[in-house]
This record gives sequence, C-alpha cells and structure tokens, in this order.
Amino acid sequence: MKPKKNPNADLKKRTGLFFSIGLALATFASLYALNYRSVDKEKGKIEFDKVVDLTEDVKDFTMEENTPPPAAPPEPPKEVEPEVIKQVDNTKKVETDFKPTDTNKEDNANTARPEIKSTGGVLGGTGTGDEEIENDVQFFAIEQKPMFEQCKGLPKEEQEKCFKKSLDAFVNKNLVYPDAAIQMGSQGRVVVQFRIKKDGSVEVINTQGKDKILEKEARRVIEKLPKLIPGKQRDRPVAVIFSYPIVFKLN
Repeated sequence: MKPKKNPNADLKKRTGLFFSIGLALATFASLYALNYRSVDKEKGKIEFDKVVDLTEDVKDFTMEENTPPPAAPPEPPKEVEPEVIKQVDNTKKVETDFKPTDTNKEDNANTARPEIKSTGGVLGGTGTGDEEIENDVQFFAIEQKPMFEQCKGLPKEEQEKCFKKSLDAFVNKNLVYPDAAIQMGSQGRVVVQFRIKKDGSVEVINTQGKDKILEKEARRVIEKLPKLIPGKQRDRPVAVIFSYPIVFKLN
C-alpha cells in the first residue's frame, strides 16, 4: 500500500499565486529603481535624479505670404499745355501768363509783305531821298521798334523785350472775361492785329477768333493802349503792324 501525500501540502496548487506574487515584487522593484533617491547624510538633504527634458524650444512658425509691396499710386497724367497765352478763371481776372508773338512767317503767309517806296539807291526809289515810307512795316522787320515810354533809353537789344513785357502788363491789368462768355462757356484764342501809326497812336486792324464776344473784349483792351513811341525805318517814323494773341480759358 503506497503512502498518500497530504493534499494541503501540494505546492502545485499554489503555483499561480507564487507567480503573481513574484511578478508584483519584480514590478515594485523596477518602479523603486526608477524612482531611486539618494540621501546626502552629511548635509541631510534629499537629491532627486534630474529629469532630462528631451523637448527642444521650438519657435512659433508663422507662414507669411510673399505678397508684393503695395503698388505706388499711378502718377497723375501730365497735362499737355495747349497753345495758350492766357488762362482766365471765373473771377474774370487775367493772370500774367501771356506769351505774345510777333507776326511770324506763318502769319505772313496770309499777309503779303508790304511794298516800301524808298529813295536813295533802294529798289523802287527815285533817288531824291526825301520820299516817306507810306506802307506799313511788320514789327519783326522794322529797324527801330516802337516802344512804351518806360522802354525809352534802353539798349536796342532790350527794347523789343521791354515792349512785349509792357504790353503783357497792360493787357493783364485791363482785360476782363466777359460775363456773357462765362455764362455760355465760351473760350478760345483771339489774335488781334493792330497798327502803331506814325504818331504813336494805336489802331486795331482786325481780330480773329471763334467767339465774337471774346473778339470784342480783345479789341477793347488793345484800343485802350496809350500813345507809344513810333517805330522808325531809316530814322523816319513809320506805321508798324503787330499781331498779339490772347487765349481766353475757363477753369
């Protein structure tokens, strides 16, 4: 008869329990090792293992669109100044921006050059030297230019500039934009052709423009010119023709 073991002493029944206890102890030991701390006996302070931060400082990244800089505002179109002599606003005052011109080659194309009856070896002369010049002489061709009193005594090369400057100043002071022309919006260029006679008085020959009201005002101003020093040809007073453009323009 074989002896039987005590069932309570059978260790195989507790194998699972022992395995669980061993696993728990191993886990506890691992956790304890990870959180190990050392004690400085001399100073009595507890030092913890440093935790290394593996994260790096990363700066915020902002995506910026490559937008081109704002375009500069376009330059205002350059105003092309028309062929104007005068610009008048609704105040009816005249600014000093006249640009008078003499009778040039273009003007002379419609005006035949006057015949000059002269003497003393000049074509068409009788040889006596006493005949007066009866025909008008263009301003550009006259030997001694007509002039205002304030231009008297100036060098010959400055007399023409003085004449034009004085004429500009006079017209600037006296010209008035007609109310009727302003109401109708009339504007344009008027050329006044006038004669400076042998005695220095001024006589308007004709006016050329697109508006009769403006022509009338241009004529009125030129007829108000004071008596001038007459031009001379071969030291004799002669009548001189001068063309003066005025442009009326509303702002």
